[in-house]
Amino acid sequence: MTPVRKQLIVHGRVQGVGYRWSMAQAAEALGVRGWVRNRRDGSVEALAVGDAAAVDALVQWARQGPPEARVERVEVLDSLEPAQAPAGFEQRATV
Repeated sequence: MTPVRKQLIVHGRVQGVGYRWSMAQAAEALGVRGWVRNRRDGSVEALAVGDAAAVDALVQWARQGPPEARVERVEVLDSLEPAQAPAGFEQRATV
């Protein structure tokens, strides 16, 4: 089965509230590979790669986030990133 690849852009109060760490924990629990990083515009960006049901579950988690977050909206796009996803789910530096 070919893995699903989704890019997420999460808007709202999602920096400085443990969003990246919490997403990495949720992704690993679901078996989703990829990464998450802050963006200079205040949003959070992520790449999620894995089984369609697991990626969908992570997208649903992203719409809520950790308790301190206030998610306004989540853009979900089919990822065109050609690079191989990491073996696990990692937090990356801000871009």
